[in-house]
Amino acid sequence: MTTEIVGKEMFDAHIAGSDKVILIDFWAERCGPCRMLKPVLHDMVEKRDDVELLTVDVDAEWNQDLTMEFGVRSIPQVTIFKWGEKVDQFVGALPPEQIEALIEKYATAE
Repeated sequence: MTTEIVGKEMFDAHIAGSDKVILIDFWAERCGPCRMLKPVLHDMVEKRDDVELLTVDVDAEWNQDLTMEFGVRSIPQVTIFKWGEKVDQFVGALPPEQIEALIEKYATAE
């Protein structure tokens, strides 16, 4: 499942208490690597019931608090949450195999 986040309250509601691996994709339309990574992430989460993708447009006025809170300086930045806690992150468009390995690592973690 993929959800476009529009503000901190919506973000917090998705993160709170979720037992899924949640990928937060901080991106912008102007960013070439972001446009390449987004469909890769989308395809990966569509194949799994235990993973959710939240997309955060860093250029949107309503997402500035989230962008600052997560220290986004380079995009794409993908932050990974499990059980409401940040567990990992990466910057840049990683190869699909590396992203799948990260998802699997946290999907199987208790």
